[in-house]
Amino acid sequence: MHVRYLWMLLGWTAVALAMAGAVLPLLPTTPFLLLAAFAFARSSPRLHAWLLDHPTFGKLIHNWQQHRSIDRRTKALAVGVMALTFLLSLALGVASSVLMIQGVVLSLAAFFILTRPSVP
Repeated sequence: MHVRYLWMLLGWTAVALAMAGAVLPLLPTTPFLLLAAFAFARSSPRLHAWLLDHPTFGKLIHNWQQHRSIDRRTKALAVGVMALTFLLSLALGVASSVLMIQGVVLSLAAFFILTRPSVP
């Protein structure tokens, strides 16, 4: 199989996972979109341009590629969803071992997001 098609397959898989992550609390959206942009840049200029011009996700990808930054609204939304996810798990009585793992993972993800520069 041609390498270009493998990159394209990876790109579409990442887009599908990003779409799932938009509605599932523990599945991230942004890393999959960045992976899709990376893969499409190596496989299809048309798909790469489509992703960069997307009205919702294009700005986020552009900010990351150009400045390694995340805008304040996205940071607040991401950390807020993480906090709500943890609180929901707590309210549902999830096992303490799962809560501990979830707390560590979400805290590390929040730390990463909050320590990235904001959009210049």
